[in-house]
Amino acid sequence: MRDSTESQSRLAYLALESLIVTLKLAPGSLVTEKQLIALAGFGRTPVREAIQKLEWQGLIAVRPRAGLQVAELDPRQPAQILEARRQLEPLAVRKTADTIDDEARNALIDCAKAMTECSVTGDLEGFLAADKRFDEILERCCPNPFISQALASLQTHSRRYWFATANEMSLDRSVSLHVRVIRALLNGHGDEAEKSMTELLDAMLEQEVIA
Repeated sequence: MRDSTESQSRLAYLALESLIVTLKLAPGSLVTEKQLIALAGFGRTPVREAIQKLEWQGLIAVRPRAGLQVAELDPRQPAQILEARRQLEPLAVRKTADTIDDEARNALIDCAKAMTECSVTGDLEGFLAADKRFDEILERCCPNPFISQALASLQTHSRRYWFATANEMSLDRSVSLHVRVIRALLNGHGDEAEKSMTELLDAMLEQEVIA
C-alpha cells in the first residue's frame, strides 16, 4: 500500500512541478490545496506530500491565512543557481559515465531522440519533459547520492528560469549541447561528458545574462 502511495505522491509532484516550471501556475500566484488536488488529479495525501517537497525546494511557500504561494521569479537567482550547478553537475556526469547500465543507456537514447524531435517542432514543454527524464537518469546512476540530492532542486529551478526566457535559438542550442553530453555518456567518456556539461551550463548562463 505504501508503494502505491509513494508512486502517487511522485506523480502528483511531477504534475505540479511541471505546472510551476512552465509558468502555468504563475509566479507569485496564490493557490489552495484544493486547487492543487484538482490540477494534479490525485488525492489529498499524495498532493500534500508533493506540496511538502515543493516547499522544501523553494518552489511553493506556505502563507498563513493566505494559502500557498508559487515562488516569484527573482532575476538574481539564475546566475546563483548555475554557479552551484557548475560546481556539481560536470562532476556528476563524469562519475556517471562509468556507472550507466543498459536500462540507462536505452533511456538516454530515448531522451536524445525526444530532445531532437522537440528541436524540430519547437516544442519547449516537450523538451523540458525530456530534460527532466535526463536529470532523473543521472540521479539514479550517479554513484554519489549526495551530489544527486543537491542537484535535484537546482535543476528544477533552472528549467523554470530557462523556460521564462527560451526561444527557438536557445532551444536548438540546449538540445545540441544535451545530445553532446548524452553521446559522451553512452561512449563512457567521462572527461568529455564533464567538458560538455560545463559548456551546457555556460550557455545557459549566457542566455540568462542576455535575457
